[in-house]
Amino acid sequence: MANISSYQQVGAYGSLSDASAYDVIGLMYGTVLTRIAEARGSIERGEIATKGVQIGKALGIIEGLVLSLDAERGGEIADNLARLYDYMSRSLVKANLNNDIGLLDEVSALVRELKSGWDELPAEARA
Repeated sequence: MANISSYQQVGAYGSLSDASAYDVIGLMYGTVLTRIAEARGSIERGEIATKGVQIGKALGIIEGLVLSLDAERGGEIADNLARLYDYMSRSLVKANLNNDIGLLDEVSALVRELKSGWDELPAEARA
């Protein structure tokens, strides 16, 4: 089994190394959604430690999204995204502290909206 796991990890890293910045951001949005869904399931099952781990992973990815912003070139859009990412991070921390599924759902809805917009960017805007 360890060999299969290692192969899957190499495959994931290989496809990521070939990905454009546009693709990486899309993958980050998708992974945040997955981590939040896993945290939600953990709360429902009473797996509090696992919930914390998944929310921590989602927070780490959101921090990566913050670091990917280019305030100079992105202007107002980058500023607005920074504020939204901050709000999502604070909401995830509150959800973690209070086992609040509603906050997880709210952040998921925000990320889904961002991902939907990101996925619909025209090719010339993806460079």
